Amino acid sequence: MRARYCLVALCLAALALTAAPAAAQTADRPTLTSGAAMTMIHGCLSKAAEEGWRMHIAIIDNHGNLRAYHRMDDAQLLSHDIAMAKARSSALSPRSTEEWGQFAFGNGVSPAAFVPGLNFFQGGLPIRTADGQHLGGIGVSGDSGANDAICAQAGIEAAGLN
Repeated sequence: MRARYCLVALCLAALALTAAPAAAQTADRPTLTSGAAMTMIHGCLSKAAEEGWRMHIAIIDNHGNLRAYHRMDDAQLLSHDIAMAKARSSALSPRSTEEWGQFAFGNGVSPAAFVPGLNFFQGGLPIRTADGQHLGGIGVSGDSGANDAICAQAGIEAAGLN
């Protein structure tokens, strides 16, 4: 019985020692906080209200986790899925959805056009720190692609990012 307790203690100690370096590595990496995500939502809402747009706003971190979402009153329901797809595309790769569209279709059709889940509509932007570290993506949908992108950029700027 005593040997079993010793074995369990040794396994737990080994596990703690192997987890410590991983924790130290992630502690140095910046993350997209919920506060920054909410600041981006409010920045988008301000721009959209100023322009009379009705938007869906989605913010996803670079691990694919939804950090914030907002649907403005009377925003068309289909825009929910589009905003989520735009945010996801720019969250999982540090490119805007417009850049993905140019890459996929700019010189004929490239293999990127067939990657499941990529969105090519304007309005998805990567979120980066001032020194260029990729934190996630923001997707805005509800108006023209150009206006969606303007609104997304307003959200990023409100949080002091990119």
